[in-house]
Amino acid sequence: MAVTCGNALAGIGECTMLSRMSPHPLSRIVSRFKREPSRTGSLIITFYGDAILPRGGSVWLGTLLQFLEILGTDGGVVRTAVSRLAADGWLDRDKVGRKSFYKLAKRGRERFESAVEHVYNPHVSDWAGRFELLLIENGADREASRTALTEAGFGSPIPGVWVAPSAVPLPRGVEGAIRLEVSADDTAGRQLVKASWSLERTADSYREFIKTFGPLESWIGGTDALSPADAILARVLLIHHYRRVILRDPLLPSNLLPSGWPAPEARALCARLYQALLPSSELWLDEAGESVSGPLSPPGEEFRRRFSDVQHNVLHK
Repeated sequence: MAVTCGNALAGIGECTMLSRMSPHPLSRIVSRFKREPSRTGSLIITFYGDAILPRGGSVWLGTLLQFLEILGTDGGVVRTAVSRLAADGWLDRDKVGRKSFYKLAKRGRERFESAVEHVYNPHVSDWAGRFELLLIENGADREASRTALTEAGFGSPIPGVWVAPSAVPLPRGVEGAIRLEVSADDTAGRQLVKASWSLERTADSYREFIKTFGPLESWIGGTDALSPADAILARVLLIHHYRRVILRDPLLPSNLLPSGWPAPEARALCARLYQALLPSSELWLDEAGESVSGPLSPPGEEFRRRFSDVQHNVLHK
C-alpha cells in the first residue's frame, strides 16, 4: 500500500513510509549513499560534472542548496562542503551582489573532463598484443599520479610501473614518465592483466551497481509521473555510483577478460536509466538552475553524445 507524499523521498522525513511491503528503490539508494563517509563534497562534484558542466558550468549556491535539500542534507553542511571544495581548489566562486555562484576550478574541470569520455562514451581498447608501459621515478610525483593513472585505465603490477592496452591517452600530470610499448601474446597478456588490475573486485562492483540500481527501472517505467526532483536526484546518484566503478575499469578487450564480465550489462542498465531520467531531470535544472547571466544554458554537443553507443536500448523495448 503506497503512501502519497509528493515525491519518492518524502518517506525520509515528513512521511514515514512509502510502501508497507518494501522500501522505495530510490529510498534504498539514498540510504546506501548516506552510509558513505565524506559523501556531500563528492556528490557536489558529480552534480557539477554531470548536470552543470554541460549547461555553462556555473550555478548559484541556492541551486546547490535546493538539490541537496532533496536528499535531506542540511544547508549548513552544504555550505561547509562548498567552502572546503573551494579552499581545496575544486571550485571557484563569483560574487554578484548578495549571491554566490560557483563553478569547477581548473583542477576540478580537468579532472572531470578527462573522465567524461571514459564514463559516457568509453572506447574498449583495440588491443593487438601490445601494452603501454610507464615508468615513474620515486618521489612525490609517483603518489600524486596514482589516482589520475587509475582513472585513465592504467594498472600497476609493481610500484612505479604502470601498464595499459596500447593507445590509451596519458592523463595530465604524468607527461614526464618514461613511456614504452611492449608486446605480449594472449597468455602473457592475461598474466600481466592479473598482476595489474583487481578485475574480480571491479566485477563485484559492477554487480553491486546492477543490484542497487536495477529496481529503478520498473519505478521509472511505472504509471506514476516522475517528478523533476526525483529525476535529478536519481540521475546524479546513478552517475555518482557508476563513475566510481567504470573509472576503475581498464576497458580491456574481451579476450583478456574473465568469463561472465558484467560491464556490458551494467552499462546498458545505466544508459537506459539515464536516458529515461533526462527529460524530468533537465526540467528541474530549467526551473531551479540559475547562473550569473540568468537561466542555465542549454546542453551542448558533448551532452547529446552521452551513451550514444547504447542509446537505441530504450527503457521499454
